[in-house]
Amino acid sequence: MTRPKKRSLTLKGHRTSVSLEDSFWRAFRMIAAQDKRAINDLAAEIDATRDADTGLASAIRVFVLKWYQDQAAD
Repeated sequence: MTRPKKRSLTLKGHRTSVSLEDSFWRAFRMIAAQDKRAINDLAAEIDATRDADTGLASAIRVFVLKWYQDQAAD
């Protein structure tokens, strides 16, 4: 497993960075592409709905995990 790498995102016009492992980043980009959405837009949606005490990187990981669990349940 790779160590998390910092990656830049723009959320509602503001630059931010998240540290994600390569496998989570690839899965996140794939989900955005499959939904025909910009990765920044998807990240902004996750950011807007996460709890105040949950980091953005953690929220993205949970989003990716839940997306795959939902796919497996179908």
